[in-house]
Amino acid sequence: MKQLTGAEIVIECLKEQGVDTVFGYPGGTILNVYDELYKHQDEIHHILTSHEQGAAHAADGYARATGRVGVCMATSGPGATNLVTGIATAYMDSIPLVAITANVGVSLLGKDSFQEVDIAGVVMPITKHSFIVKNVHELADTIRRAFKIAQTGRPGPVLVDITKDVTASVADYETKAPEPIKKKTETIKDEDLEQAIRLIEHSKRPYVLVGGGVTTSGAAKELKKFVEKIDAPVCDTLMGKGAYDGTSDNYTGMIGMHGTKVSNFGVNKADLLIVVGARFSDRVIGNASKFASAAKIIQIDVDEAEINKNIEVDASIVGDAKEVLKQLATRITASKKPEWNQEIQELKKQYPNHYDMDNLTGPAVINKIYELTEGKAIITTDVGQHQMWAAQYYKYDEPRKLLSSGGLGTMGFGLGASIGAKMGRPDCTVINIAGDGCFRMNMNELATASRYQVPIIEVVINNHVLGMVRQWQTLFYEKRYSNTILKDSVDFVKVAEALGATGYRVTTVAEFEEAMKKALQADGPVLIDCMINEDDKVWPMVAPGAAIETCFEEADLDK
Repeated sequence: MKQLTGAEIVIECLKEQGVDTVFGYPGGTILNVYDELYKHQDEIHHILTSHEQGAAHAADGYARATGRVGVCMATSGPGATNLVTGIATAYMDSIPLVAITANVGVSLLGKDSFQEVDIAGVVMPITKHSFIVKNVHELADTIRRAFKIAQTGRPGPVLVDITKDVTASVADYETKAPEPIKKKTETIKDEDLEQAIRLIEHSKRPYVLVGGGVTTSGAAKELKKFVEKIDAPVCDTLMGKGAYDGTSDNYTGMIGMHGTKVSNFGVNKADLLIVVGARFSDRVIGNASKFASAAKIIQIDVDEAEINKNIEVDASIVGDAKEVLKQLATRITASKKPEWNQEIQELKKQYPNHYDMDNLTGPAVINKIYELTEGKAIITTDVGQHQMWAAQYYKYDEPRKLLSSGGLGTMGFGLGASIGAKMGRPDCTVINIAGDGCFRMNMNELATASRYQVPIIEVVINNHVLGMVRQWQTLFYEKRYSNTILKDSVDFVKVAEALGATGYRVTTVAEFEEAMKKALQADGPVLIDCMINEDDKVWPMVAPGAAIETCFEEADLDK
């Protein structure tokens, strides 16, 4: 046992947890911790972002790409509050993240001291747990608890706020190995499994809906075996992309507001819907009273609070998806559904994804990225039309290939997330697909990528408008384009060059292909500004609050 300062304990605890990369921004109250980081820079790589929000998104992207806990740091007051959007993003998508902040000394708490904010209180609704450490003797165990909570059961962010005097105080410290994170299996009840099996074995038209929980639990192989045994078609949510191979014949695409007609119509025809690791988001189910109205529903989720929260289900199994699927696949009787699968294949022929691929459109850009990367890249996105096109036109054949803000819908997420993903998976090509509105939010993180020569590719789908909002304004607000037009003198290529990156502007598919090939060979960050039509839309679409089987395309508007 040895005596260390609180700042030294922070670093030693991070090393205990196997943390190799931290994203953050220093300031007065956290200086002691940063001083220790300086001494341990050969063991823990700190990435100085341009803004604390970028640090939170980078830690999030690191976690999504690797499956490990992402770590970010910030000083007190505005430094800590700048993390909030990133923490909320991680919370909504169940991403394991530990945010470490510092605060004013204990004697100054509650006195409106300089840069004092009750950050533990601020983030309480958007974290699994938040701590404020006022005693150095409690620091090590608190950090250890934070990492365990972030990873246990349904993952999520945890905040540890440490007063500055604690970072300077001294306490005994003894290294401890991290406690193993146990899968949640004690809640898997035999009677729940039997009820699900009965429903599955009596079903003639089963459908499987895959959510992000399958990726979180590492259950992709178990899912594949289960699906093969029951011979069912598969659709997914945005967060579930890649958990089931998107190139498989029985895969029908995303479900919901911008899901495929095949998935939206198919689920409505099913007599049983098996939902694995998804929470029935409003963007997925549309009108709840009409969702999968002909089907019995089985919900498999690690979080009991999600059962019957948004949709009343006929059977449920609470527990780790990997273990549940393993037990179901072992105990269930294999069957074939040739007529049902043929019906789904006919729907796929009747309603293919189709878009103009000859001119520079969002889908054409995504399609070309898929072709040039052979489907092997990690794709991060911001939020809007480009996000949906990335979900629709890039085929994700394994988990952790699409990193996107699903629940919170955070504009500006993707660039920071791409930096984090590349730091966590340096072997992979990492491409952020952004809209011009989103890029404006956090374009300063391009300077971060330049500072560390992180070879990420920023593809801006630039229509000079807030595309998704404009689409709604066109369809539902009689073309009243209130504050969604972005035509001004901002030049993204010059911005990229000014921030130390390489920039290209393209207006044709051929120009984009040439620029993309150069970007894939570059040893630093590259931005490609893709000029598309302002009125290109994401199809299909379901009107807000409508049943998902009412999804329509542009051609349907003329009928």
